[in-house]
Amino acid sequence: MKKIFVFFVFATLGVSAFAQSPIGADGKQFNFGLGLYGSGIPVYAGLDFGVHPDITVGPQIGLDLNLDYLSISGRGDYHFNTILDIPRDWDFYAGLNIGFAIGFEDDHDHGIHNKNHDHVSGLDLGFQIGGRYYWNSSWGINLELGGGNNLNGGRFGLSKRF
Repeated sequence: MKKIFVFFVFATLGVSAFAQSPIGADGKQFNFGLGLYGSGIPVYAGLDFGVHPDITVGPQIGLDLNLDYLSISGRGDYHFNTILDIPRDWDFYAGLNIGFAIGFEDDHDHGIHNKNHDHVSGLDLGFQIGGRYYWNSSWGINLELGGGNNLNGGRFGLSKRF
């Protein structure tokens, strides 16, 4: 009977650990890819650090391929795997970000104001909701939608767990 009880305890703990956020507390993850927003296609990169089994925080940077917009920010995400009992190879999350956006002057405007190329710098506040599918223990594909005061759009890329 004692062996059955010990087996049951370890089996329950194993299932509970499997349902937690894919990187968990003290885990790390690198994310990178392409985005889409009103005036172009940005590239992005960021790190996630697990601070709780269901919460990650980390820095991120985005740069428009036209080299006219740079965003540097920090983000925090809540991962729904534990409360929704989602398998570890999937990750669904939502969160907030805060940072600074820098708009660079476009020499191609030649002094003519172009409404589609307003280069505004300032506080960057936003939100994101997304999901990942990990095809093995290290690599996953990521899709994220978001919005905010400077950037609205989506992101598509890869995630590497450490």
